[in-house]
Amino acid sequence: MALRALEGRALVLAPWLFGLSLLGHLAMVAFQAKMTMVDLMVYRNASPELFTGALYEWRLEEFSDQFALPFTYPPFSALVFVPLSWVPWGVARWSWQLVSLACLWFVTRKSLDLVGSRDPRRALLWTGLFIWVEPVRTTLNYGQINLVLAALLLGTLVGARSWAQGAGVGVAAGLKLTPAISGLYFLVTRQYRAAVWSVVAFAATVGVGWAISPALSSQYWFHLLGDAERVGPVGSAINQSLRGALSRTLGHDVQTGPVFLAGAAVAAVLAGFALHAAVKAKDALAMIVTVQLLGLLVSPISWSHHWVWAVPALMWLLHGTSHRLARVTAVAWLAAIGSYLISVLLIAQESIWVIPRPWHLSALGWVYPAVGLLTLVAVAVALRDRGRDDRSREGVEDRVDLLGQ
Repeated sequence: MALRALEGRALVLAPWLFGLSLLGHLAMVAFQAKMTMVDLMVYRNASPELFTGALYEWRLEEFSDQFALPFTYPPFSALVFVPLSWVPWGVARWSWQLVSLACLWFVTRKSLDLVGSRDPRRALLWTGLFIWVEPVRTTLNYGQINLVLAALLLGTLVGARSWAQGAGVGVAAGLKLTPAISGLYFLVTRQYRAAVWSVVAFAATVGVGWAISPALSSQYWFHLLGDAERVGPVGSAINQSLRGALSRTLGHDVQTGPVFLAGAAVAAVLAGFALHAAVKAKDALAMIVTVQLLGLLVSPISWSHHWVWAVPALMWLLHGTSHRLARVTAVAWLAAIGSYLISVLLIAQESIWVIPRPWHLSALGWVYPAVGLLTLVAVAVALRDRGRDDRSREGVEDRVDLLGQ
């Protein structure tokens, strides 16, 4: 209740807080030399290599003292990024930031819409605050695509025609594979036509990439796909997947062995309970958040900036339910993403390549997976209790009606 009360008082200042946050961020874009947007640089500089055949041999040497960044997405993704190479770096840099900020506002507003909260001030308030939480901050600093993909998925998964729903998921997966987990939403909601459209759209992206470069497509789909080490250091604190957390705990890469499979099974079971409760409650945002968190947990690599799905998760925990566990989980998320703990752990670790570390650093390195798992529990428990309360209330109303007769 304290969080909701504090939010209610802050709504009066929402436009001002949003404006100040926006100006502060844009000032950083203009003046902060360390805001290099290295991932955007990879998208922009690597994409023309699609036409030379050297896309997956290319590396970004600048600003990469420990790991020269490769292009890790499918060939179709490189094609989509090619127009970035046609404009000066300054234009690409500013345009990407403005698009990302617009997507952050859309994700926040859409999440609130899905839980029935349509006060525009609330979307402004939380957008202004979310600019400064770690997953969003690092997405903006790196020039990552996470906010764009989240906006695309939230904008198409709910309320669109089946072909548009499927196209949104298929194109998003064609850009960066991991959004393919969103197809699970269609299966649990029995939207089989949308599921088919998603497969068609994804296949189309693969086909386009293959038509442009059969050699690169063959290299990616048959040789590079699944090579997590090529993407980056699995055991570094910035990898907030279960595989990363388990590897840091045990001191070696657990890969996809029994330990990882046991962890993934726990996540899948918890997600199953959460999805069952969300489907019964017809709660679309709870289903979407559950599916996306499951994807982040079981993916081999889930960098801290991939966890922008904490934004809709928080909106559901605060406004989609009044359950006490949800409030506790919301506070846990605010602490996790507002503390910049991952940034601290990156400084504290010996190297991005050294997996063993002191036990306390390993424990702290569980922060996103732990709160992600807690969110799955909160969804399942809160919606189960809501359904139980609804049934009890209906039973009382039925008895009152019978007595009245």
